[in-house]
Amino acid sequence: MRLLPLVLTLIALAGPGLSQTLQERIDAAPDGAEIVLDPGTYGPVVIRHPVVIDGQGAAVLDGGGQGTVVLIESDGVTLKNLTIRNSGRLHNQVDAGLRIKGSFNVVRDVRIENSLFGMDLTQANNNVLRRNYISSKDMPLEMRGDSVRIWYSNDNIFEQNHIEHSRDFVVWYSSGNQIRDNRIQHGRYGIHFMYAHHNAVERNEISDCVVGVFLMYANDITVRGNQILRAWGAAGMGVGFKETSSAVVEDNVILGNAVGIYLDPSPWDPDTTNEFHRNQVAYNGIGVQFHTEWQGNNFSDNNFLSNFTQVSVRGRGTALKEGWHGNHWDDYAGFDRDGDGIGDAPYEVYTYADRLWMDVPSASFFRGGFALAALDFVERLAPFTEPQLLLREERPFEAPVIHDAARAQTATRSSDKPKSALEMLTQ
Repeated sequence: MRLLPLVLTLIALAGPGLSQTLQERIDAAPDGAEIVLDPGTYGPVVIRHPVVIDGQGAAVLDGGGQGTVVLIESDGVTLKNLTIRNSGRLHNQVDAGLRIKGSFNVVRDVRIENSLFGMDLTQANNNVLRRNYISSKDMPLEMRGDSVRIWYSNDNIFEQNHIEHSRDFVVWYSSGNQIRDNRIQHGRYGIHFMYAHHNAVERNEISDCVVGVFLMYANDITVRGNQILRAWGAAGMGVGFKETSSAVVEDNVILGNAVGIYLDPSPWDPDTTNEFHRNQVAYNGIGVQFHTEWQGNNFSDNNFLSNFTQVSVRGRGTALKEGWHGNHWDDYAGFDRDGDGIGDAPYEVYTYADRLWMDVPSASFFRGGFALAALDFVERLAPFTEPQLLLREERPFEAPVIHDAARAQTATRSSDKPKSALEMLTQ
């Protein structure tokens, strides 16, 4: 059998005014051809076989406000160095800047703007999406499309991208996806997993969203080395759980959120645990909130700093069944007389008047106000009823735990000196 050599064909498309449209050029190009676009604006395209399209940083693919701008229905496509803009506005059609229905494609250095949905991956595996910019249309937050939709799609790499002013980044029914080194800002859900197991979220900066990372019926998720900042408002939370098991949350900076970590019966599967290690949980309204009394969550080597309330449990439950080992609490009032770094007495949290807003969520409107503060003072001075023990840690760290990985995460992307917690809170 005679083997034919693989030939890379270079096709220069010299402006949109040629007799052949970009779509016709793509359809006519042989497999593996590289199509180099001159500066200019081109129409929407469908890519049905493996080609390389290079916009040289100056070409624009414009959808004209109708439908999806670029649809990839092949494996092995590379899309790079161009702008995609002006998709349609129909949610039921999932009008997107880019839709991928193939595998082993590469999309890099692409700017997607004024598109309802950014990137939509459907049954698309082993794709690499790198150094792209995504924003939605100028609409109310709830009416925008998702920045990224990963649907029944496995083993994709999404890294070094910048997302802002879109709705959600959603991962549904998908596994093996790596979401790392991205900057996600001003959305609703920074990243939302649903029925999506064995995925990883690492070294991202997720800021000014309603929710940072939410794990919903999603097991074996790793959330490591992220900055999750300033998720504020009535539903604001840094990391949220809904019936999720076997998660690992470690080396994160969780700062300035309404609730730092929220757990709604999790872990759900029997004989599993969720692990929280070496996190900085600081300047949150509530550091950790449990929807109800539960067990199976292990907290160790975390720093709980300047949270208005360190831990709360809705209803009349406690957090005594959870695992608390070697954490630092900045409101710990004990001593370390032998200098071993471990407090001589347990760290304990009792509930007084704060039980009111834990039992009646609407009463939290008055949390921090004069009335509840005065009532809390009187309760502690002369309790009307015996206070309830909410949390006990036998061997707390007297001084903050030094976390090299978390400290490195506070550095800027340009390798400047690490940012302080206050700088991250107010930036």
